[in-house]
Amino acid sequence: MTPALAGALRCPVCAGPLLLVGRSLRCPKAHSFDLAREGYANLLAIQKKHAADPGDGKEMVRARRAFLAAGHYQPLMAVLAELCGTLPHEKIVDAGCGEGSYDRLLYDALGEPQIVGFDLSKEAVRLAARLVPEAAFCVGGSFSAPVRDGWADLLLNIFSPFAGAEFSRMLRPGGHLIYAVPTARHLYGLKEVLYTTPYENEVKDTRYEGFDFVTEREAAATLTLEGESVQQLFAMTPYYWNTPAEGAARLAECDRLTTKIGFRFLVYRRQSE
Repeated sequence: MTPALAGALRCPVCAGPLLLVGRSLRCPKAHSFDLAREGYANLLAIQKKHAADPGDGKEMVRARRAFLAAGHYQPLMAVLAELCGTLPHEKIVDAGCGEGSYDRLLYDALGEPQIVGFDLSKEAVRLAARLVPEAAFCVGGSFSAPVRDGWADLLLNIFSPFAGAEFSRMLRPGGHLIYAVPTARHLYGLKEVLYTTPYENEVKDTRYEGFDFVTEREAAATLTLEGESVQQLFAMTPYYWNTPAEGAARLAECDRLTTKIGFRFLVYRRQSE
């Protein structure tokens, strides 16, 4: 973490600015947060910690890293990079950054922007910090985000909860938000194996207070997965926790899976004050 990127963060206790002092982040009120060996900080306020180990667990995070590293989502990630390139992107916040694969892509594709990412999962942030050492990562949540007011030109929210007030606070006036949501048939082939009656994802156009809708881009592809990749896809999704035992058993016997994937990238502009 560099001093410049540390200056993008704020204290989770008093919301004051943070400075990098040696291997610690410190605010004017003497609250201090040590950096981990990988260079990230834990800025999740204790009162916001609703579980002993919040966020995605190690198994889910590591499955997602292996799956994305194999390039299975590359067609969708390429559209995201192209879209970000059309918007001001000098300073990017990734809310719910996961294990950092999207940030690695954007750092390389967009000319080395400043990137700050946070996630509730300590394991995800640890992996992200190792994958993108040029960025700043911290443990934190979207509804009490560890980024100072008006810092970001561009904020990403990829399949994470929508925290409109905090997103607006972190963005400069006129800054942009990209909200990625699944298309109706995203992972439908996986659902056909897991569930007796598979269902489509709900697709809706939503307007949010403090934001103007700008445009939408859709990216879709068809995947054919074999062997370990099938189980990695399953393990990285919420379906892993919500699937009946018989559905999981069917998938365990599946050596080959064909499924559609699709993201809707909804672009919003923060309203000026």
